[in-house]
Amino acid sequence: MRRGRNSYFETDRPRVEVIPMIDIMMFLLVFFVIITLKMIAGTGVAMELPGSATTQELKSSTITIGVTKDGETVIDGKSVTVDELKEQLLALKQDKSIDVVLAGDKDASLQTLLNAMDAVRGAGITSVGIAAKAEKPLAAAKK
Repeated sequence: MRRGRNSYFETDRPRVEVIPMIDIMMFLLVFFVIITLKMIAGTGVAMELPGSATTQELKSSTITIGVTKDGETVIDGKSVTVDELKEQLLALKQDKSIDVVLAGDKDASLQTLLNAMDAVRGAGITSVGIAAKAEKPLAAAKK
């Protein structure tokens, strides 16, 4: 006895619908890309960096310290005091050499940025950079 396509006992095998999963994955990818573009790497805080005509791209940094316009010092998305910052840097320095990038909001006070710089230097770290976004040189802007 042959079974036909519409047999009572025959069932279709379940199949995984791939297209809706691809749509969801693309949505998540775009979402996370947009979010990460608005944040300074390593700080987890959205900031507007000051501009500079002489910026250079850094290869990498061990740690990025953020200084917000509200006067907070931020590492890995967590607000820290200057003393806690110095302790964390000393602990990291014991393991290996450290390169530090200070990312300050353009409206942050200079004193807050200098306090963070003092903590970095107080931990004995001399490889320090300041994050800035690239702008046109002044000579080209006047023309």
